[in-house]
Amino acid sequence: MCGIVGFFGPDDVAHDMVFGLTALQHRGQDAAGMCTFDDNFHLCKGNGLVADVFRPKQLKKLTGNIGIGHVRYTTQGSNDSALAQPFTTSYPFGLAMVHNGNVINFREVAKRLHEKYHVLPKTSNDLELIMYTFASELRLKNLDNLSVVDIFDAVETTQELVKGAYATITVIAGHGLLAFNDPHGIRPLVLGRRDTPEGPVFAFASESTCFDYLGFEFVQNVGPGQAVFIDKNFNIHFKNPYELPKAFCVFEQIYFAREDSTIHGRLVARERVRLGKLLARKVMAAGIEPDMVIDVPSSGYFAASGLAEAIGVPYRRGLVKNNHMGRSFIVSSQAGREDVVKKKLNPIREFVEGKKVAVVDDSIVRGTTSRRIVRILREAGATEVYFISSAPPIVSPCIYGIDMAMSTELIAANYTEEEICRYIEADRVVYQDLADLQELFAEERGHGGNCFACFSGQYPTGDVTKYLRHIQEERESHRQKQERPTETSVSAKAPAPTEH
Repeated sequence: MCGIVGFFGPDDVAHDMVFGLTALQHRGQDAAGMCTFDDNFHLCKGNGLVADVFRPKQLKKLTGNIGIGHVRYTTQGSNDSALAQPFTTSYPFGLAMVHNGNVINFREVAKRLHEKYHVLPKTSNDLELIMYTFASELRLKNLDNLSVVDIFDAVETTQELVKGAYATITVIAGHGLLAFNDPHGIRPLVLGRRDTPEGPVFAFASESTCFDYLGFEFVQNVGPGQAVFIDKNFNIHFKNPYELPKAFCVFEQIYFAREDSTIHGRLVARERVRLGKLLARKVMAAGIEPDMVIDVPSSGYFAASGLAEAIGVPYRRGLVKNNHMGRSFIVSSQAGREDVVKKKLNPIREFVEGKKVAVVDDSIVRGTTSRRIVRILREAGATEVYFISSAPPIVSPCIYGIDMAMSTELIAANYTEEEICRYIEADRVVYQDLADLQELFAEERGHGGNCFACFSGQYPTGDVTKYLRHIQEERESHRQKQERPTETSVSAKAPAPTEH
Protein backbone atom coordinates (compact mmCIF):
# COMPACT_ATOMS: atom_id res chain seq x y z
CA MET A 1 0.00 0.00 0.00
CA CYS A 2 1.29 3.43 -0.91
CA GLY A 3 0.11 7.01 -1.10
CA ILE A 4 0.12 9.14 -4.25
CA VAL A 5 -0.59 12.78 -5.13
CA GLY A 6 -0.60 14.86 -8.29
CA PHE A 7 -0.96 18.66 -8.56
CA PHE A 8 -1.44 21.01 -11.52
CA GLY A 9 -1.96 24.75 -11.19
CA PRO A 10 -0.76 28.21 -12.23
CA ASP A 11 2.18 28.31 -9.78
CA ASP A 12 4.83 25.95 -8.38
CA VAL A 13 3.27 22.92 -6.70
CA ALA A 14 6.16 21.43 -4.69
CA HIS A 15 5.06 22.79 -1.32
CA ASP A 16 1.48 21.59 -1.81
CA MET A 17 2.86 18.16 -2.67
CA VAL A 18 4.97 18.02 0.50
CA PHE A 19 1.95 18.78 2.67
CA GLY A 20 -0.16 16.34 0.69
CA LEU A 21 2.36 13.53 1.06
CA THR A 22 2.75 14.27 4.78
CA ALA A 23 -1.01 13.80 5.17
CA LEU A 24 -0.57 10.40 3.51
CA GLN A 25 2.51 9.35 5.49
CA HIS A 26 0.49 6.59 7.21
CA ARG A 27 0.26 4.87 3.82
CA GLY A 28 4.00 4.42 3.46
CA GLN A 29 7.10 5.04 5.54
CA ASP A 30 9.84 3.32 3.56
CA ALA A 31 10.51 5.94 0.89
CA ALA A 32 9.21 9.18 -0.59
CA GLY A 33 9.60 10.90 -3.93
CA MET A 34 8.44 13.85 -6.04
CA CYS A 35 8.81 14.92 -9.65
CA THR A 36 7.92 18.33 -11.08
CA PHE A 37 8.01 19.66 -14.64
CA ASP A 38 8.82 23.08 -16.13
CA ASP A 39 10.17 22.14 -19.56
CA ASN A 40 12.39 19.63 -17.73
CA PHE A 41 11.68 16.97 -15.15
CA HIS A 42 13.02 17.62 -11.65
CA LEU A 43 13.18 14.45 -9.56
CA CYS A 44 13.91 13.91 -5.87
CA LYS A 45 13.38 10.63 -4.04
CA GLY A 46 14.95 8.46 -1.40
CA ASN A 47 14.39 6.18 1.58
CA GLY A 48 12.76 7.62 4.69
CA LEU A 49 9.87 9.83 5.69
CA VAL A 50 8.68 12.87 3.76
CA ALA A 51 10.41 15.22 6.21
CA ASP A 52 13.69 13.32 5.80
CA VAL A 53 13.73 13.27 1.99
CA PHE A 54 12.54 16.80 1.15
CA ARG A 55 14.75 19.41 2.76
CA PRO A 56 14.58 23.11 1.79
CA LYS A 57 17.56 22.65 -0.53
CA GLN A 58 15.78 19.91 -2.47
CA LEU A 59 12.48 21.80 -2.60
CA LYS A 60 14.12 24.80 -4.24
CA LYS A 61 15.08 22.58 -7.16
CA LEU A 62 11.57 21.10 -7.58
CA THR A 63 10.23 23.90 -9.74
CA GLY A 64 7.20 23.63 -11.96
CA ASN A 65 3.44 24.05 -11.89
CA ILE A 66 2.75 20.35 -12.40
CA GLY A 67 4.03 17.43 -10.38
CA ILE A 68 3.44 14.05 -8.76
CA GLY A 69 4.50 12.49 -5.46
CA HIS A 70 4.62 9.14 -3.71
CA VAL A 71 5.14 7.58 -0.29
CA ARG A 72 6.10 3.91 -0.38
CA TYR A 73 5.64 0.92 1.79
CA THR A 74 7.23 -2.24 0.54
CA THR A 75 4.81 -5.10 -0.15
CA GLN A 76 7.39 -7.43 -1.63
CA GLY A 77 11.05 -7.56 -2.56
CA SER A 78 13.66 -5.25 -1.11
CA ASN A 79 13.48 -1.68 0.14
CA ASP A 80 16.11 -0.54 -2.35
CA SER A 81 16.01 3.24 -2.85
CA ALA A 82 16.10 2.59 -6.60
CA LEU A 83 12.53 1.29 -6.29
CA ALA A 84 11.26 4.58 -4.85
CA GLN A 85 8.78 6.42 -7.06
CA PRO A 86 8.16 8.45 -9.22
CA PHE A 87 9.65 6.85 -12.33
CA THR A 88 10.32 8.80 -15.51
CA THR A 89 10.93 7.95 -19.15
CA SER A 90 11.61 9.86 -22.35
CA TYR A 91 10.00 7.06 -24.41
CA PRO A 92 8.27 8.11 -26.64
CA PHE A 93 8.46 11.50 -24.91
CA GLY A 94 8.55 12.73 -21.33
CA LEU A 95 6.42 10.80 -18.85
CA ALA A 96 6.58 10.73 -15.06
CA MET A 97 4.35 8.29 -13.17
CA VAL A 98 3.41 7.11 -9.68
CA HIS A 99 1.10 4.30 -8.65
CA ASN A 100 -0.49 2.59 -5.67
CA GLY A 101 -1.25 -1.10 -5.98
CA ASN A 102 0.13 -4.38 -7.24
CA VAL A 103 0.36 -5.90 -10.73
CA ILE A 104 -0.38 -9.62 -10.67
CA ASN A 105 0.61 -10.58 -14.24
CA PHE A 106 4.08 -9.07 -13.92
CA ARG A 107 5.89 -11.77 -15.92
CA GLU A 108 3.40 -11.77 -18.78
CA VAL A 109 3.46 -7.99 -19.17
CA ALA A 110 7.27 -7.90 -18.95
CA LYS A 111 7.52 -10.64 -21.61
CA ARG A 112 5.18 -8.74 -23.95
CA LEU A 113 7.15 -5.52 -23.56
CA HIS A 114 10.37 -7.32 -24.35
CA GLU A 115 9.11 -9.31 -27.32
CA LYS A 116 6.98 -6.62 -28.95
CA TYR A 117 8.81 -3.40 -28.08
CA HIS A 118 12.26 -4.63 -26.96
CA VAL A 119 11.76 -2.91 -23.61
CA LEU A 120 13.35 -4.42 -20.51
CA PRO A 121 12.25 -3.09 -17.10
CA LYS A 122 15.24 -1.92 -15.07
CA THR A 123 13.74 -2.83 -11.68
CA SER A 124 11.19 -5.19 -10.12
CA ASN A 125 8.80 -2.32 -9.42
CA ASP A 126 5.34 -2.85 -10.93
CA LEU A 127 5.20 0.80 -11.91
CA GLU A 128 7.67 0.26 -14.74
CA LEU A 129 5.31 -2.25 -16.35
CA ILE A 130 2.38 0.17 -16.25
CA MET A 131 4.47 3.11 -17.43
CA TYR A 132 6.15 1.30 -20.33
CA THR A 133 2.93 -0.36 -21.44
CA PHE A 134 1.22 3.04 -21.52
CA ALA A 135 4.22 4.63 -23.24
CA SER A 136 4.34 1.86 -25.85
CA GLU A 137 0.70 2.46 -26.71
CA LEU A 138 1.26 6.22 -26.95
CA ARG A 139 4.11 5.55 -29.36
CA LEU A 140 1.59 4.23 -31.87
CA LYS A 141 -0.25 7.58 -31.96
CA ASN A 142 0.49 10.78 -33.85
CA LEU A 143 2.98 12.27 -31.42
CA ASP A 144 3.12 15.59 -33.28
CA ASN A 145 -0.58 16.09 -32.63
CA LEU A 146 -1.39 13.94 -29.60
CA SER A 147 -5.09 14.19 -28.77
CA VAL A 148 -7.10 13.43 -25.65
CA VAL A 149 -8.68 10.53 -27.53
CA ASP A 150 -5.19 9.13 -28.23
CA ILE A 151 -4.30 9.36 -24.54
CA PHE A 152 -7.50 7.64 -23.45
CA ASP A 153 -7.05 4.91 -26.06
CA ALA A 154 -3.59 4.19 -24.65
CA VAL A 155 -5.05 4.10 -21.14
CA GLU A 156 -7.73 1.58 -22.11
CA THR A 157 -5.25 -0.75 -23.80
CA THR A 158 -3.03 -0.53 -20.70
CA GLN A 159 -5.99 -1.42 -18.49
CA GLU A 160 -6.76 -4.43 -20.68
CA LEU A 161 -3.17 -5.70 -20.58
CA VAL A 162 -2.16 -4.99 -16.98
CA LYS A 163 -4.01 -7.05 -14.37
CA GLY A 164 -4.24 -6.32 -10.68
CA ALA A 165 -4.83 -3.25 -8.53
CA TYR A 166 -3.48 0.15 -9.44
CA ALA A 167 -4.30 3.81 -9.10
CA THR A 168 -1.92 5.92 -11.17
CA ILE A 169 -1.06 9.58 -11.79
CA THR A 170 1.08 10.64 -14.75
CA VAL A 171 2.65 13.87 -15.93
CA ILE A 172 2.64 13.90 -19.75
CA ALA A 173 5.28 16.48 -20.61
CA GLY A 174 3.82 19.49 -22.40
CA HIS A 175 0.29 18.06 -22.35
CA GLY A 176 -1.08 17.75 -18.81
CA LEU A 177 -1.88 15.54 -15.84
CA LEU A 178 -3.51 12.11 -16.19
CA ALA A 179 -5.00 9.76 -13.58
CA PHE A 180 -6.55 6.35 -14.07
CA ASN A 181 -7.60 3.30 -12.07
CA ASP A 182 -7.66 -0.43 -12.69
CA PRO A 183 -11.02 -1.72 -14.06
CA HIS A 184 -12.15 -2.99 -10.62
CA GLY A 185 -11.28 0.24 -8.78
CA ILE A 186 -9.52 -1.68 -6.02
CA ARG A 187 -7.39 1.25 -4.81
CA PRO A 188 -8.63 4.73 -3.81
CA LEU A 189 -8.10 7.91 -5.83
CA VAL A 190 -9.89 11.24 -5.54
CA LEU A 191 -9.94 14.52 -7.46
CA GLY A 192 -10.01 17.95 -5.82
CA ARG A 193 -9.92 21.61 -6.82
CA ARG A 194 -8.85 24.88 -5.19
CA ASP A 195 -9.67 28.22 -6.79
CA THR A 196 -7.04 30.98 -6.57
CA PRO A 197 -6.83 34.51 -8.04
CA GLU A 198 -4.35 33.14 -10.60
CA GLY A 199 -6.63 30.27 -11.60
CA PRO A 200 -7.67 26.80 -10.45
CA VAL A 201 -5.33 24.23 -8.90
CA PHE A 202 -6.31 20.60 -9.45
CA ALA A 203 -5.15 17.70 -7.33
CA PHE A 204 -5.37 13.93 -7.27
CA ALA A 205 -4.71 12.04 -4.04
CA SER A 206 -5.14 8.62 -2.49
CA GLU A 207 -7.32 10.07 0.28
CA SER A 208 -9.49 13.13 0.75
CA THR A 209 -7.69 14.09 3.97
CA CYS A 210 -5.07 15.79 1.76
CA PHE A 211 -7.70 18.23 0.57
CA ASP A 212 -8.71 19.15 4.13
CA TYR A 213 -5.17 20.28 4.93
CA LEU A 214 -4.69 22.23 1.72
CA GLY A 215 -8.08 23.90 1.35
CA PHE A 216 -9.21 21.91 -1.68
CA GLU A 217 -12.81 21.14 -2.50
CA PHE A 218 -13.59 17.49 -3.14
CA VAL A 219 -14.77 17.03 -6.74
CA GLN A 220 -15.22 13.30 -7.20
CA ASN A 221 -13.77 9.83 -6.85
CA VAL A 222 -11.88 8.41 -9.79
CA GLY A 223 -14.07 5.38 -10.41
CA PRO A 224 -13.27 1.82 -11.49
CA GLY A 225 -11.54 1.89 -14.87
CA GLN A 226 -12.02 5.63 -15.19
CA ALA A 227 -9.42 8.03 -16.58
CA VAL A 228 -9.30 11.77 -15.92
CA PHE A 229 -7.04 14.09 -17.94
CA ILE A 230 -6.39 17.76 -17.19
CA ASP A 231 -4.91 19.43 -20.26
CA LYS A 232 -2.45 22.34 -20.38
CA ASN A 233 -5.35 24.80 -20.51
CA PHE A 234 -6.82 23.27 -17.31
CA ASN A 235 -9.77 21.69 -19.08
CA ILE A 236 -10.88 18.40 -17.50
CA HIS A 237 -11.63 15.40 -19.71
CA PHE A 238 -13.20 12.14 -18.56
CA LYS A 239 -13.02 8.75 -20.22
CA ASN A 240 -15.97 6.40 -20.06
CA PRO A 241 -14.50 3.68 -17.86
CA TYR A 242 -13.21 0.34 -18.99
CA GLU A 243 -15.06 -1.10 -16.03
CA LEU A 244 -15.38 -4.54 -14.49
CA PRO A 245 -17.45 -5.32 -11.37
CA LYS A 246 -16.36 -2.86 -8.69
CA ALA A 247 -14.18 -4.41 -5.98
CA PHE A 248 -12.89 -1.63 -3.73
CA CYS A 249 -10.60 -2.89 -0.96
CA VAL A 250 -12.65 -3.08 2.23
CA PHE A 251 -9.46 -3.18 4.31
CA GLU A 252 -9.06 0.52 3.53
CA GLN A 253 -12.13 1.14 5.69
CA ILE A 254 -11.08 -1.31 8.40
CA TYR A 255 -7.47 -0.30 8.83
CA PHE A 256 -5.43 1.51 6.25
CA ALA A 257 -7.19 4.78 5.47
CA ARG A 258 -7.09 7.66 7.92
CA GLU A 259 -10.19 8.07 10.06
CA ASP A 260 -10.84 11.60 8.76
CA SER A 261 -10.91 10.50 5.12
CA THR A 262 -14.14 10.04 3.19
CA ILE A 263 -14.03 7.11 0.78
CA HIS A 264 -16.81 6.61 -1.76
CA GLY A 265 -19.12 8.76 0.32
CA ARG A 266 -18.34 7.00 3.60
CA LEU A 267 -16.48 8.69 6.45
CA VAL A 268 -13.93 6.12 7.63
CA ALA A 269 -14.43 6.99 11.31
CA ARG A 270 -18.18 6.42 11.09
CA GLU A 271 -17.77 3.05 9.37
CA ARG A 272 -15.38 1.89 12.09
CA VAL A 273 -17.89 2.85 14.77
CA ARG A 274 -20.44 0.73 12.92
CA LEU A 275 -18.00 -2.18 12.87
CA GLY A 276 -17.74 -1.93 16.66
CA LYS A 277 -21.50 -1.91 17.07
CA LEU A 278 -21.76 -5.00 14.88
CA LEU A 279 -19.30 -6.75 17.19
CA ALA A 280 -21.51 -6.09 20.20
CA ARG A 281 -23.92 -8.86 19.20
CA LYS A 282 -21.17 -11.48 19.19
CA VAL A 283 -19.63 -10.21 22.43
CA MET A 284 -22.94 -10.40 24.27
CA ALA A 285 -23.84 -13.77 22.72
CA ALA A 286 -20.53 -15.14 24.00
CA GLY A 287 -21.41 -14.07 27.54
CA ILE A 288 -18.43 -11.72 27.78
CA GLU A 289 -18.91 -9.02 30.42
CA PRO A 290 -15.87 -6.73 30.45
CA ASP A 291 -15.35 -3.94 32.97
CA MET A 292 -14.09 -1.71 30.19
CA VAL A 293 -13.35 -1.58 26.48
CA ILE A 294 -10.00 -0.28 25.25
CA ASP A 295 -8.49 0.00 21.79
CA VAL A 296 -5.19 -0.80 20.18
CA PRO A 297 -4.23 2.71 19.06
CA SER A 298 -4.96 4.14 16.77
CA SER A 299 -6.86 2.08 14.19
CA GLY A 300 -8.94 0.33 16.87
CA TYR A 301 -10.28 3.49 18.49
CA PHE A 302 -13.57 4.03 16.67
CA ALA A 303 -14.52 0.35 16.64
CA ALA A 304 -13.79 0.17 20.38
CA SER A 305 -15.94 3.21 21.09
CA GLY A 306 -18.80 1.73 19.05
CA LEU A 307 -18.56 -1.58 20.93
CA ALA A 308 -18.46 0.13 24.32
CA GLU A 309 -21.51 2.23 23.49
CA ALA A 310 -23.46 -0.77 22.26
CA ILE A 311 -22.79 -3.01 25.29
CA GLY A 312 -23.03 -0.21 27.83
CA VAL A 313 -19.59 -0.34 29.45
CA PRO A 314 -16.99 2.41 29.78
CA TYR A 315 -14.48 3.06 27.03
CA ARG A 316 -10.99 3.97 28.21
CA ARG A 317 -7.67 4.61 26.59
CA GLY A 318 -5.80 1.77 28.27
CA LEU A 319 -2.82 1.77 25.93
CA VAL A 320 -0.72 4.81 25.04
CA LYS A 321 1.06 4.84 21.70
CA ASN A 322 4.44 6.31 20.94
CA ASN A 323 3.61 7.96 17.62
CA HIS A 324 7.24 8.13 16.62
CA MET A 325 7.43 4.38 16.17
CA GLY A 326 6.48 2.88 12.81
CA ARG A 327 3.46 0.69 12.09
CA SER A 328 4.24 -2.87 13.17
CA PHE A 329 2.04 -4.09 10.28
CA ILE A 330 4.54 -2.60 7.85
CA VAL A 331 7.72 -3.96 9.49
CA SER A 332 9.06 -6.82 7.38
CA SER A 333 10.33 -9.25 10.04
CA GLN A 334 8.49 -10.95 12.89
CA ALA A 335 11.19 -10.04 15.40
CA GLY A 336 11.00 -6.45 14.22
CA ARG A 337 7.21 -6.37 14.59
CA GLU A 338 7.31 -7.66 18.15
CA ASP A 339 10.04 -5.17 19.06
CA VAL A 340 8.00 -2.27 17.62
CA VAL A 341 4.90 -3.34 19.57
CA LYS A 342 6.86 -3.57 22.82
CA LYS A 343 8.34 -0.12 22.39
CA LYS A 344 5.36 1.77 21.01
CA LEU A 345 2.56 0.65 23.38
CA ASN A 346 2.55 1.40 27.09
CA PRO A 347 -0.40 0.40 29.32
CA ILE A 348 -2.01 2.77 31.82
CA ARG A 349 -1.77 0.47 34.83
CA GLU A 350 -4.23 2.41 36.98
CA PHE A 351 -6.96 1.86 34.39
CA VAL A 352 -6.48 -1.84 33.65
CA GLU A 353 -5.22 -3.25 36.94
CA GLY A 354 -7.77 -5.64 38.46
CA LYS A 355 -10.12 -5.23 35.50
CA LYS A 356 -11.62 -7.52 32.87
CA VAL A 357 -10.55 -5.80 29.68
CA ALA A 358 -11.94 -6.13 26.15
CA VAL A 359 -9.24 -4.88 23.78
CA VAL A 360 -10.29 -4.06 20.22
CA ASP A 361 -7.88 -4.18 17.29
CA ASP A 362 -8.59 -3.74 13.59
CA SER A 363 -7.55 -7.34 12.78
CA ILE A 364 -5.46 -10.35 13.73
CA VAL A 365 -2.95 -11.20 11.02
CA ARG A 366 -0.07 -13.33 12.24
CA GLY A 367 -1.05 -13.33 15.91
CA THR A 368 2.35 -12.28 17.24
CA THR A 369 1.35 -8.64 17.73
CA SER A 370 -1.91 -9.65 19.38
CA ARG A 371 -0.09 -11.94 21.79
CA ARG A 372 2.31 -9.18 22.77
CA ILE A 373 -0.59 -6.83 23.49
CA VAL A 374 -2.29 -9.43 25.68
CA ARG A 375 0.94 -9.93 27.61
CA ILE A 376 1.37 -6.18 28.10
CA LEU A 377 -2.12 -5.93 29.59
CA ARG A 378 -1.63 -8.92 31.88
CA GLU A 379 1.70 -7.52 33.08
CA ALA A 380 -0.19 -4.31 33.92
CA GLY A 381 -2.58 -6.29 36.15
CA ALA A 382 -5.61 -7.04 33.95
CA THR A 383 -7.42 -10.05 35.39
CA GLU A 384 -8.98 -11.14 32.10
CA VAL A 385 -8.25 -10.07 28.53
CA TYR A 386 -10.73 -10.54 25.68
CA PHE A 387 -9.26 -9.85 22.25
CA ILE A 388 -11.80 -8.44 19.78
CA SER A 389 -11.09 -8.13 16.04
CA SER A 390 -13.17 -5.67 14.04
CA ALA A 391 -12.24 -7.68 10.93
CA PRO A 392 -13.22 -11.28 10.17
CA PRO A 393 -10.51 -13.98 10.20
CA ILE A 394 -7.90 -13.26 7.52
CA VAL A 395 -7.50 -16.53 5.65
CA SER A 396 -5.95 -15.45 2.33
CA PRO A 397 -3.10 -13.08 1.48
CA CYS A 398 -3.84 -9.78 -0.18
CA ILE A 399 -2.24 -9.66 -3.63
CA TYR A 400 -3.37 -6.13 -4.41
CA GLY A 401 -0.92 -4.07 -2.39
CA ILE A 402 -1.34 -4.83 1.33
CA ASP A 403 1.39 -7.03 2.77
CA MET A 404 -0.62 -9.58 4.75
CA ALA A 405 2.08 -12.23 4.47
CA MET A 406 1.81 -15.68 2.97
CA SER A 407 -0.99 -18.12 3.75
CA THR A 408 1.41 -20.16 5.87
CA GLU A 409 1.85 -17.12 8.16
CA LEU A 410 -1.81 -16.15 8.44
CA ILE A 411 -2.84 -17.60 11.76
CA ALA A 412 -6.57 -17.88 10.91
CA ALA A 413 -5.73 -19.84 7.74
CA ASN A 414 -4.08 -22.59 9.76
CA TYR A 415 -5.71 -22.72 13.20
CA THR A 416 -9.11 -22.74 14.84
CA GLU A 417 -10.43 -19.86 16.90
CA GLU A 418 -9.76 -21.83 20.09
CA GLU A 419 -6.16 -22.51 19.06
CA ILE A 420 -5.67 -18.84 18.20
CA CYS A 421 -7.05 -17.86 21.60
CA ARG A 422 -4.53 -20.12 23.33
CA TYR A 423 -1.67 -18.87 21.17
CA ILE A 424 -2.25 -15.18 21.86
CA GLU A 425 -2.91 -16.05 25.54
CA ALA A 426 -6.31 -14.32 25.65
CA ASP A 427 -9.33 -15.45 27.69
CA ARG A 428 -11.56 -15.15 24.63
CA VAL A 429 -11.18 -14.16 20.99
CA VAL A 430 -14.06 -12.61 19.03
CA TYR A 431 -13.96 -11.96 15.30
CA GLN A 432 -16.27 -9.89 13.13
CA ASP A 433 -18.58 -12.04 11.00
CA LEU A 434 -17.85 -11.85 7.29
CA ALA A 435 -21.58 -11.83 6.52
CA ASP A 436 -22.06 -8.80 8.78
CA LEU A 437 -19.15 -7.01 7.13
CA GLN A 438 -20.52 -7.71 3.67
CA GLU A 439 -23.95 -6.48 4.70
CA LEU A 440 -22.48 -3.26 6.09
CA PHE A 441 -20.86 -2.53 2.74
CA ALA A 442 -23.61 -4.02 0.60
CA GLU A 443 -24.14 -2.49 -2.82
CA GLU A 444 -27.72 -1.57 -2.11
CA ARG A 445 -26.44 1.02 0.37
CA GLY A 446 -25.27 2.98 -2.63
CA HIS A 447 -21.49 2.67 -2.50
CA GLY A 448 -20.93 -1.07 -2.55
CA GLY A 449 -18.87 -3.42 -4.62
CA ASN A 450 -15.97 -4.36 -2.39
CA CYS A 451 -13.07 -6.80 -2.37
CA PHE A 452 -13.27 -9.24 0.56
CA ALA A 453 -10.60 -11.61 -0.81
CA CYS A 454 -8.45 -11.66 2.33
CA PHE A 455 -11.47 -12.94 4.29
CA SER A 456 -13.11 -15.13 1.65
CA GLY A 457 -10.34 -16.26 -0.69
CA GLN A 458 -12.42 -15.06 -3.67
CA TYR A 459 -10.29 -12.69 -5.73
CA PRO A 460 -12.03 -10.24 -8.10
CA THR A 461 -9.36 -10.74 -10.78
CA GLY A 462 -10.14 -14.48 -11.05
CA ASP A 463 -7.85 -17.47 -10.57
CA VAL A 464 -4.64 -16.21 -8.97
CA THR A 465 -3.11 -19.59 -8.05
CA LYS A 466 -0.10 -19.05 -10.31
CA TYR A 467 0.56 -15.60 -8.92
CA LEU A 468 0.20 -16.74 -5.30
CA ARG A 469 2.77 -19.46 -5.90
CA HIS A 470 5.13 -16.97 -7.52
CA ILE A 471 4.80 -14.38 -4.76
CA GLN A 472 5.17 -17.00 -2.02
CA GLU A 473 8.44 -18.22 -3.55
CA GLU A 474 9.72 -14.66 -3.85
CA ARG A 475 8.81 -13.67 -0.30
CA GLU A 476 10.20 -16.84 1.21
CA SER A 477 13.48 -16.26 -0.60
CA HIS A 478 13.63 -12.63 0.51
CA ARG A 479 12.72 -13.29 4.13
CA GLN A 480 15.17 -16.14 4.47
CA LYS A 481 17.86 -13.63 3.66
CA GLN A 482 16.50 -11.12 6.18
CA GLU A 483 15.82 -13.23 9.26
CA ARG A 484 16.38 -16.58 10.86
CA PRO A 485 13.38 -18.63 12.11
CA THR A 486 12.37 -17.99 15.73
CA GLU A 487 10.66 -20.19 18.31
CA THR A 488 7.49 -18.10 18.14
CA SER A 489 7.08 -18.39 14.38
CA VAL A 490 3.67 -19.67 13.29
CA SER A 491 3.63 -21.61 10.03
CA ALA A 492 1.65 -24.39 8.41
CA LYS A 493 4.39 -26.81 9.48
CA ALA A 494 4.39 -25.72 13.09
CA PRO A 495 2.40 -27.55 15.75
CA ALA A 496 -0.87 -26.01 16.87
CA PRO A 497 -0.36 -23.11 19.29
CA THR A 498 -0.52 -24.13 22.93
CA GLU A 499 -0.73 -22.25 26.20
CA HIS A 500 2.53 -20.96 27.57
